[in-house]
Amino acid sequence: MTTPAMAGFQHRTVLLDEAVDALDLTGPRADGIYIDGTFGRGGHSRLILSKLGAKARLYAFDKDPQAIATAQQIADTRFEIVHDSFATMREALGERGVHAGQVDGILLDLGISSPQVDDAERGFSFRQDGPLDMRMDTTRGISAAEWLATASEQQLEKVIRDYGEERFAFQIAKAIVAGRAVEPIRGTRQLAGIVAGAVKTREKGKDPATRTFQAIRIFINRELEDLEAGLDAAYAMLAPGARLAIISFHSLEDRMVKQFLAAKAKAPQPDRRLPIKAADLPQPEMKLISKMKPSDEEVEANPRARSAVMRVAQRLSAASGALQ
Repeated sequence: MTTPAMAGFQHRTVLLDEAVDALDLTGPRADGIYIDGTFGRGGHSRLILSKLGAKARLYAFDKDPQAIATAQQIADTRFEIVHDSFATMREALGERGVHAGQVDGILLDLGISSPQVDDAERGFSFRQDGPLDMRMDTTRGISAAEWLATASEQQLEKVIRDYGEERFAFQIAKAIVAGRAVEPIRGTRQLAGIVAGAVKTREKGKDPATRTFQAIRIFINRELEDLEAGLDAAYAMLAPGARLAIISFHSLEDRMVKQFLAAKAKAPQPDRRLPIKAADLPQPEMKLISKMKPSDEEVEANPRARSAVMRVAQRLSAASGALQ
């Protein structure tokens, strides 16, 4: 059942067909075990289920209670939703009898969903006035307003600079501290106004508050920490030949994904002074499959897809170092 908070907010799944196709749900793998690490509103999960066999299992993860409510509407015995970050997949699936090296494909669609952005009550966007919450999981942790009330000027500057890649981080942090001394910063438009007053120039067509809101959201939800832990967990869970598809939406995420996959796809270099046979040389752990961006048609239909980048890699056999 759709709750009032969920009603009226539509979500278009980015790279829907391309991401599911990248998992290669064919042949015997159609009855395998799969993970949708970011359920959102279920676009990828529903399409994956439509392609899986009767014996398959799909485990989805999400921190958002509204996403969990949506997932619970899926009446499919092959499907289970876990109310937690995908960073916990190894422990969560271990409790369900699924262990390292047993998963046939993992999809991570990073970032936030349109319903989260469009719902003013969530506080993710400055385009509508609402409470400064910004938590993906509204049942845990502190809100953005609570953090802004107590963070030091140095902490504010570091978060805004590092997570927002904002060159005016010092000026914004100073303005926030000055602003909260007058009155508590509790609303999205209130914060956006403070930022706008501190940012003197900005790229054409981009709101001055964009980078600051991104930075605070990433920090509050520990998004980069979750991604780092999630990448390690995903690699551990994948079976030989299984694929990992990751869709990112900003440069910090994509850089982490790119570097992680590149490191796994590069064979360790042995000491050249050691007498090692060619057959015994270390082999790469993963193979890079593809990099893809949304088509012009998809971006036109869904402008929020513009910044998306999907990277796909395949876990290689520990024995042979490669799969054909």
